[in-house]
Amino acid sequence: MSVDEGLSIGVVAERSGMSVSALRFYEDKGLIDSTRTAGGQRRYRRDMLRRLAFIQVSQRVGLTLEQIGRALDTLPPGEGPTPDEWKRLSAEWRPLLDEKIRLLEGLRDDLDDCIGCGCLSLQHCALRNPYDRAAGLGPGPRYLLGDPPVA
Repeated sequence: MSVDEGLSIGVVAERSGMSVSALRFYEDKGLIDSTRTAGGQRRYRRDMLRRLAFIQVSQRVGLTLEQIGRALDTLPPGEGPTPDEWKRLSAEWRPLLDEKIRLLEGLRDDLDDCIGCGCLSLQHCALRNPYDRAAGLGPGPRYLLGDPPVA
């Protein structure tokens, strides 16, 4: 196969470690793209392997497909991103990733206490919300998300 023909979906699946159905899914979502041969077979540019690696890593750290798609939409279509473009994406996501790290560390530390005592201590548990005092702070587990307990 010449470089200009692109990579078949099977080759991309093998090289990326993803299933063929995952590649079709990401293409349907607009995260990657391909061209078609005269026979209707998908062909991917080689830079799609970098995009797929970016998608895989982004998902593993908890980013949504919507967040990943918005980031990829800022890259030029039809060509691989430059090192400066990847660097810009990294800088934009740093605060989001720092917040995720903070939340995970807080959850880990709070759950250590709960698991250690085995009873979800009503005096120290970050899940406890007597009289629904945290309702005014917003939806979800407000104390685990970092809000201070309401007196």
